Amino acid sequence: MEDMQTERHKELMNNARELRKNMTKQERKLWYNFLRGYWIRWRRQKVIGEYIVDFYCVQLKLAIELDGSQHYEDAARVYDQKRTEFLAKMGIQVLRYTNLEVNQQFDVVCTDIDNKVKAMVEKMNRYHMKITARKKKELDE
Repeated sequence: MEDMQTERHKELMNNARELRKNMTKQERKLWYNFLRGYWIRWRRQKVIGEYIVDFYCVQLKLAIELDGSQHYEDAARVYDQKRTEFLAKMGIQVLRYTNLEVNQQFDVVCTDIDNKVKAMVEKMNRYHMKITARKKKELDE
């Protein structure tokens, strides 16, 4: 059983490596023109469980998926939904954009990602400030 899991993981890692080498035009555009130099680190074609996400930010548990026309077919929709549900159970939020959006509204896509990242960072900062204040209050008592 463990050998099968190890083999499956190796297969996924090899697939991810190939996907990084052969990114779609839209993935290349988003990676090289925005995410690669972004102030929070993103990874390309990241293996998570049995799935490979297009882009992933470990610090925020945030994935970005770019959907081409094949994602509109029934089987692909079911697969995407199953993957999104799995990722949600892992605490990972998924942002989805179509290839058409990347092609025709690139600035809008980048602004949307930036706004969502900033909101998540702000939320994390508020949480950490509350924890720090609570610990300080406990020490003062």
